[in-house]
Amino acid sequence: MTTTTPDTRPFIAVTMGDGAGVGPEVTVGALLDEAAYRDARPVVVGDAHRLRLGAAALGVEAEIVEVDGPAGALFTPGRINVVDPHLLSADLPWGAVSAEAGHAAYEYIRIACELGMAGLVQGICTAPLNKAALHEAGHVFPGHTELLAHFMGVGEVSMMLSTPKIKVIHVTTHIGLIDAIAKIEPGLVERTVRRGWEALRRAGVDDPRIGVCAINPHAGENGLFGYGEEAEKITPAIEVLQADGIRAVGPLPADPAFFLGGRGDYDLIVAMYHDQGHGPVKVLGIEAGVNITVGLPVIRTSVDHGTAFDIAGTGVVAVGSMIEALRQAVEMSPSPADAVEVGAPSA
Repeated sequence: MTTTTPDTRPFIAVTMGDGAGVGPEVTVGALLDEAAYRDARPVVVGDAHRLRLGAAALGVEAEIVEVDGPAGALFTPGRINVVDPHLLSADLPWGAVSAEAGHAAYEYIRIACELGMAGLVQGICTAPLNKAALHEAGHVFPGHTELLAHFMGVGEVSMMLSTPKIKVIHVTTHIGLIDAIAKIEPGLVERTVRRGWEALRRAGVDDPRIGVCAINPHAGENGLFGYGEEAEKITPAIEVLQADGIRAVGPLPADPAFFLGGRGDYDLIVAMYHDQGHGPVKVLGIEAGVNITVGLPVIRTSVDHGTAFDIAGTGVVAVGSMIEALRQAVEMSPSPADAVEVGAPSA
């Protein structure tokens, strides 16, 4: 006799990223990890031939099979299911910026977003793309985050960086520092904190503790540094959040804020601009760092490193960040509504 249990593993679209970088290698490495199929049903959107080259570079064996979509895939260890739009030349060189690879990476993201918006996958996990290659192909986006928001029709999202020691969400990201300061205003700060709060709640943190960084050194030192930006742009947002029961504290001087976050006093640090958040994260845990886009209809996670053209195709890339990105995509993605019944022997 057999009993049936619902298969609640979420479907995850894994985009291969720039085919000339380390994306094929980290994608293969992550999907051969023992947890890949235990916790999820991943389907790669990328190039099957390039993935085979990635496996060869790593010195591993994988059954790489083209499929039409998640519904036509089999999820067994050692098998990698690939939706392949056939956009890359077989002789694409490793480690070089090219419009060909940039356009392919763009298309992989588009297809993954379509799968997500159609409910065919519950999460997206992305290998790195190269901004120069993306722009060379005519797709002028600052990065992955903005590209995902474009395809999903979302006006505003936030970038969260997650490491074993600290999580950081950014109020602004890929704009110049002067423009970032001009863009920061109470509404944007409040919405960013709420997105981070909701993401942590989804991940199982019941009452997140959130430290909000200032803009100026020493949080302005009572007006000695800056022109009152903290009082104008940050404090009103914190007052609204606290009134709603969200444990947001600040504006805090950034240097002790990150120390306290790394020590565990805060579940999330809110950075005002790109380098304020990225610098500490790179020091505290880039090897296992994950980039999470919050505010999208479908959760998206990614490695917190680039295409690493200097080592692409050599098999020396560390795959731990991609494994962690896939794990966090699973953790933050809901179970599919139409969970499949799976047979198991009864007692």
